[in-house]
Amino acid sequence: MRASNQALSTIGPAIQWQHSYVAGDKTFCIYLADGDASIRKHAELSGIPFSRITKVSQIIDPLTANN
Repeated sequence: MRASNQALSTIGPAIQWQHSYVAGDKTFCIYLADGDASIRKHAELSGIPFSRITKVSQIIDPLTANN
């Protein structure tokens, strides 16, 4: 994770790592980013491979579920 944090520091405020989920043999990383290019740059600088970027268009939680 040190390489990831260094990459985030290099890129600056265009990307922010929120958290990651580990499920079986897969990891899902959640970022706030200004676009795909920042996520791709992070992967390149950190050496962390990725297979897909999926934009989250809406978050549903107990507070928003009834709206």
